[in-house]
Amino acid sequence: MIAITAATGQLGRHVTEQLLAQVPAAQVVAVVRNPAKATDLSAQGVTVRAGDYNDKASLVAAFQGVQKVLLISSNEIGQRARQHQNAIDAAKEAGVSLLVYTSLLKADTSPLSLAPEHLATEQALKASGVPYVILRNGWYSENYAGSVPTALAHGAFVGSAGEGRIASAARADYAAAAVVALTQDLTANQTFELAGDEAYTLTELAAEISRQSGKDVPYVNLPEAEYAAVLSQAGLPTDLAQAIAGWDAGAAQGALFDDRQVLSQLIGRPTTPLSATISQALQA
Repeated sequence: MIAITAATGQLGRHVTEQLLAQVPAAQVVAVVRNPAKATDLSAQGVTVRAGDYNDKASLVAAFQGVQKVLLISSNEIGQRARQHQNAIDAAKEAGVSLLVYTSLLKADTSPLSLAPEHLATEQALKASGVPYVILRNGWYSENYAGSVPTALAHGAFVGSAGEGRIASAARADYAAAAVVALTQDLTANQTFELAGDEAYTLTELAAEISRQSGKDVPYVNLPEAEYAAVLSQAGLPTDLAQAIAGWDAGAAQGALFDDRQVLSQLIGRPTTPLSATISQALQA
């Protein structure tokens, strides 16, 4: 059996959908904090089990009889290392034979504030003795596409990434890589650096928004502190605003760029073009 943690999350939904296209539903376990959000999966024959990253015992129970686990990183920044340790310990206790973890692109050298918790998880995984595959996911194209409505409303796409190139891919692309790791006989104890085939600057992203929308949407680059202030004024919590601005500043340093095309090689097809993700955002 194959278990997917955070199966009702944004990435987890993609993985579960793609996995069900390849294996019988009876072999899939959706591990979720709130089973009520997974009734559609239950209806398809998926086994839904309660499991909380803060409750190791719940994860041990959820992983019973499971051979492979996809550990999708928690969305609780600052709590991740501890939560992921619970999941790793639970997988070991339950006798899981492969643990696949969604990490961060270049986690060992990245300047992004997200990197330390991912790296700590990777180290814990390697120390556990459980066979693993680490998928170091690059940026989701949706992270920037989500700002398209705001950019259109204000007549500019604002950021702090300068001319840093961003090799993002769609969530569905990273989900496909997870499905490969769960269903194919990859050599264990490998780390894959995953990023999109196509790299762009935020100036080029804004130009694509302009092209598709028919409106002039220039990119406005701000110093990191000014961008954080803009995000705070827009209603984001101060810590989150500072973090987002910091991630853009990291992109300016090359943190979100990789041109090895490992992701497309792993999934056997090109990654989703940025233009397609922008088109979906404009139609939403």
